[in-house]
Amino acid sequence: MARIAGIDLPKNKRIEIALTYIVGVGKTTAKKVLTEAKVNSNLRTEALTEEQVGEIRKVLESNHPVEGDVRRQVSQSIKRLMDLGTFRGLRHRKGLPVRGQRTRTNSRTRKGPRKAAIAGKKTPGKK
Repeated sequence: MARIAGIDLPKNKRIEIALTYIVGVGKTTAKKVLTEAKVNSNLRTEALTEEQVGEIRKVLESNHPVEGDVRRQVSQSIKRLMDLGTFRGLRHRKGLPVRGQRTRTNSRTRKGPRKAAIAGKKTPGKK
């Protein structure tokens, strides 16, 4: 099993696709890395030799920010927006959609489960 940047790559996928499991590496970056490392992009991950894995690892570490670096960079960018008090920063702080989506309906991922308007209140009177 190939382990690059702290991620176990899936065995039965092409290396070009398997590299996209690393945060900060998309299809374009994966293609660039493979051409720099002189590795065939049609090879399966399980078919790679240790030398090829080492070469891919070396190219990724030297030229591209991956995993922890990318996550840290994203969180710092969000924190900067929140500290400046920009509109996007306020949306992040409130946990609402940031990119202009509607919130009257949808946006359950950001807002969480629905809350009842008046929980448990029943009107007295007729049956």
